Amino acid sequence: MSQARQVAIVSGSSRGIGRAIALELARRGMAVVVNYRSAEAEAKAVAGEVRALGVDCLCLQADVADPDQARGLIGEVQAQWGRIDVLVNNAGITRDKTLRKLTDDDWLQVINTNLGSVYYCTSAVMPIMIEQNYGRIINISSYVGQAGNFGQANYGASKGGIIAFTKTAALELARYGITVNAIAPGFTETEMLSKVPPDVQDKIRARIPMGRFGKPQEVAKVVAFIATEADYITGQQINVNGGVYM
Repeated sequence: MSQARQVAIVSGSSRGIGRAIALELARRGMAVVVNYRSAEAEAKAVAGEVRALGVDCLCLQADVADPDQARGLIGEVQAQWGRIDVLVNNAGITRDKTLRKLTDDDWLQVINTNLGSVYYCTSAVMPIMIEQNYGRIINISSYVGQAGNFGQANYGASKGGIIAFTKTAALELARYGITVNAIAPGFTETEMLSKVPPDVQDKIRARIPMGRFGKPQEVAKVVAFIATEADYITGQQINVNGGVYM
């Protein structure tokens, strides 16, 4: 199938890793859906960058933590473009606190945004991909979902859940020509990491064998490989973390 005819949705793609993924898939010739919850100006700027690469782009607002909005997003893309070939479940937030200070709201917001959205979007796109007998679902997990991290019980649980969800979905959907994989970035140069105090950043960097943080583009290239080349890879978690060992 020509990538120029393929349609990719990237949830939470107004900034950071999501933005890099949207642009990388556009460079591969895919039509791209840029999704955002509240960062409209940033999302429209990304959409402009995508179109400048010579491919079609939809810029659609939807809070994918809400099941109705997540499924509405998938439905709108299907209605406008008639197919969905690649779904990248990237939307994510943090509400970092130690367990002693964590509130129910902190827990639920992170679990529903990071993990719930993966289920909502995947369940909506499955019938479309099954009908096509083709699909690539790529879920953005995290090193924290594998190893844990101080003050991130909610985030770690959500990202670990993504890995488990990925393995089950891959088993169920393989017969329909749909692959499901998880990418687990390590500490990456994003707005999320920039909020970490410099002295803590130095301690984190010292644990990374390659001696630096990852770049969003490095994660995006792995996503693009899975989306375009990896026909016989499914149910896997792929680490992009500079060599950190759990």
